[in-house]
Amino acid sequence: MSETTAELPVVVIGAGPAGLAAAAHLVDRGLEPLVLEAGPVAGTAVREWAHVRLFSRWGEVVDPAAEKLLAPTGWVKPAEDTYPSGGDWAALYLQPLADVLGERVRYDARVTGVSRSGRDRVVDADRDTQPFVVHYENAGGREQRVFARAVIDASGTWSTPGPAGGSGLAALGEKAFADRITYRVPDLKDPAVRARYAGKRTAVIGSGASAFTALAYLADLAKGADGTGTHASWILRRGISGSTFGGGEADQLPARGALGLAAKAAVEGGYADAVTGFRTDTIERSEDGRLVLIGEDGRRLDPVDEVIVLTGFRPDLSFLDELRLGLDERLQAPVELAPLIDPNQHSCGTVYPHGVNELSHPEKDVYLVGMKSYGRAPTFLAMTGYEQVRSVAAALAGDREAAERVELTLPETGVCGGAGLFDEPAAAEETGGGCCAAPTTLTIGAAPVPSGGC
Repeated sequence: MSETTAELPVVVIGAGPAGLAAAAHLVDRGLEPLVLEAGPVAGTAVREWAHVRLFSRWGEVVDPAAEKLLAPTGWVKPAEDTYPSGGDWAALYLQPLADVLGERVRYDARVTGVSRSGRDRVVDADRDTQPFVVHYENAGGREQRVFARAVIDASGTWSTPGPAGGSGLAALGEKAFADRITYRVPDLKDPAVRARYAGKRTAVIGSGASAFTALAYLADLAKGADGTGTHASWILRRGISGSTFGGGEADQLPARGALGLAAKAAVEGGYADAVTGFRTDTIERSEDGRLVLIGEDGRRLDPVDEVIVLTGFRPDLSFLDELRLGLDERLQAPVELAPLIDPNQHSCGTVYPHGVNELSHPEKDVYLVGMKSYGRAPTFLAMTGYEQVRSVAAALAGDREAAERVELTLPETGVCGGAGLFDEPAAAEETGGGCCAAPTTLTIGAAPVPSGGC
C-alpha cells in the first residue's frame, strides 16, 4: 500500500449493526471510516421490521467499541436483560451511534460498484498497491465516487429475500401476483395491514423464526374480535421432526425458544395447518380470484387469499463483480467460512470460531461481514458480526495478533435450518431429535439463527 493510499478512509458499506460497529472499531484503532448507507437514516433495513422483537437481549446487541464511543455523549444503555424491537434497536442505539460518527456516515448513498482504481478484474499489474474506487448514487440518482484503502461490505441481505419457488427461482406466477405476496413478517398492529389479513386464509412459506413469528401473529389475529376466520396454511419444504419448532424451553435464548413454542401452539390450536414436503412450483389464480399453490409433485393446495414468503435471504453481489472474491459455490459465503456454517453438514452448536482469516478473499483488504458474510446460510447472530468487525479492524490496523485472537461465548442455538440433512425428518431423529437436545454454553464464532434475526 502506498503512502497516499494509506491516508484514504476505509469505506464501510451499510449503516446497520455490523457496519456501524465496524466504524466504531476502526475509530478505536485510529483508522478513518466512511460509511455509505443506501437509506436516509441509520439502520434503514432494521426499521423495516421495527415491529418485530429480537430474541437477543440488549446486552447482546450492543457492540463494546460502539458503547465506548457513545459513553462520552451521556448515552444510557437500555437494561441489559430486556428485549428490544427492531424499532428500539434502530432508534435507541443505531441512530445515536451514527450521530456520534457524524460526517463519517453518508446517507442516501447506494453503492453501485467497487473496483481497484485503474484495474478491472482481469488486470494483475500492481493490483494490490492501487486504492479501491467505490461508485455510489445519491437520492437524486447522481453518480459519485470515493477512493478507499480498504472496503468492508456490511450491506446485509435484507434487500434480496428468497423466492417462494422451491428451485431457488421465483415460482411461475409469483411475479404476476406480487400484489398478494409479501416477503416480510406483516405488522398486524397497523390497521391497514391488519385488515389485509383479518378473516383471510394466508399461506406462510418458511421454517425459521420469521415464519414462527408470522404464524404467532396470525394466530393472535384469529383470536381477536376482528379476526374471525383468520387461518394460516404453513408450507414446509421438509417434514416435521423434533427440531422443527426449535429448542423450545431448552433454548438458551429464551425468547427465540418461545417463538417456536408459539408456532407449535398455533398449529395445535387449529389456527394453522402444516403442509409438509411441499416445494412450490407454480402459483395460479382460482375461479374465485384467490391463489392456488401447486407443488413440484403436482399437489394443489386449497386456495388462499394472501401469501407470506419467508424462505431466507441471499447476498447481492452485483456491485462487487470487479473484485476477486473467493466465494463458496453453494452458500456464496467466503470459502474458508463456508464449511464452518454449511447447513448441509452442521447442526446447531457445531460452528467454530472465525475472524479475519476466514473472511479474507483473493482481493486483499476487502471483507464481507455481518449477515452478508454468511451468504445463503440461515444462521447468524449480531454478536458474531461484532466479533467479525473487531477482528477485521485489528487486521487493517496491523495488529495481526489481536485479529487472530477470536474469543466469543454464545448460547447454543435452538433453531436450525437449511437444506440437505435437515430436509429429512429421519436424519434429525438420528441426531437426537434436534440440535438442542443438550443445551450448553459454547465458545464459538457464530451461532445459527434465522434470516434477519439476532
